[in-house]
Amino acid sequence: MTTHKEFTIPFSGLKEGAHSFEYQINNSFFESFEYYEFNEADISIKVHFNKTSTVMELEMEAQGTVNVACDLTNEPFDQEVSGSLPLVVKFGEVYNDEDDEILVIPHGEHQINIAQYIYEMLVLAVPQKRIHPGVEDGTLKSEALKKLEELQPKESNNNDNNTDPRWDALKNLLTDK
Repeated sequence: MTTHKEFTIPFSGLKEGAHSFEYQINNSFFESFEYYEFNEADISIKVHFNKTSTVMELEMEAQGTVNVACDLTNEPFDQEVSGSLPLVVKFGEVYNDEDDEILVIPHGEHQINIAQYIYEMLVLAVPQKRIHPGVEDGTLKSEALKKLEELQPKESNNNDNNTDPRWDALKNLLTDK
């Protein structure tokens, strides 16, 4: 894993007040974290950084697309990605990143690296179940979809007549109250 120097914010040289940073994320960013779920990535990150004398507040916002394979058809498609992550940076005795939204850094530090936070925000912004938009609206024609429709269980119209007689005694328990 690389150190991601471009995501290091040297806050000691910044004046108190609001600052903005912008980053462009591509697939090599995820590969550096050994994450290979995306075929392509094109995401822009905006970081709003507010520095005060005792604490620093960051608001990270992501907008873009990642190219992923559909879970049903394995067809690649561009999935829209958007997310935000607030982060408060405080000073303390020792480094502590156990809280998701609060980072404690030692008093002598003069910079923070936000690459890990950006990575986690983006990976969590992508839905777990990835379905091609053409599958949802019925416009995608695929061999996999044809095979899924072919193998789909057939629905029977007379469900009441096809009950298992072993369960009939249990049905009587519900009505014998």
